[in-house]
Amino acid sequence: MDKSVYFISDLHLGAKYLIPPLDYERRVVEFLYSIKDKASHLYLLGDILDYWFEYSTVVPRGYVRFFGALASLADCGVKLTWIVGNHDIWLFDYLRNEIGMEVVDGGLVVEHSGKRFYLAHGDALGSLKPGFKFIRAIFRNKFCQWFYKLIPPCWTVPFAHAWSAHSRENGKKYVVKEPESDRYVQFAYEYNAQNPGSEADFFVFGHRHVVFNYHPEKMPKSAVIILGDWIDHTTYGVFDGQNFNLREF
Repeated sequence: MDKSVYFISDLHLGAKYLIPPLDYERRVVEFLYSIKDKASHLYLLGDILDYWFEYSTVVPRGYVRFFGALASLADCGVKLTWIVGNHDIWLFDYLRNEIGMEVVDGGLVVEHSGKRFYLAHGDALGSLKPGFKFIRAIFRNKFCQWFYKLIPPCWTVPFAHAWSAHSRENGKKYVVKEPESDRYVQFAYEYNAQNPGSEADFFVFGHRHVVFNYHPEKMPKSAVIILGDWIDHTTYGVFDGQNFNLREF
């Protein structure tokens, strides 16, 4: 039996607004074990953790069951690729070395069963607001990361979770009102136009917390997909070698 490729994003494990957080983590782990014998590859498309800062010699507390489930999948031969998002950008080499997963910062182009996939978290696509671009640059600056390590975690961790909760409370839920003018769809048009002969069949993103599977008018053989999240939807994507489907666990 041929195995499938799975995609998941925006779990936000560890977020303080997830109640109770342990039951939420167990639900995610239940999903991971459910695909253990079905998956050839699992792509995690960012914001899997609500906050993570990786130190050289210590591991932040939490996520034990989740990391254990990922390790179990890897030990069974499931390939794991984690594309970092805007909440888990400080994921460096710990999981790569301990579990054997691939960690990617940015867009990724892969092929499965003759189909080409463009994968990204999605926060950096299209025209970005100046404030967001500035913060994004600061977060990725090596000196700023080094300096941040000097601040005691007892200060940085509560601050990061409080900031995340505040952003969620004040953020607007995204709704795709006009798919053809959506910036993800426009990105797909531009990408395929710039890569003749190497066009992507599936553009798969996270970040926006909406469930979206759209075949653009100008390229009906391609699909633009947003995976949803596990806060409101518990959705994931699966490619069986021919078709890509969004499912709910």
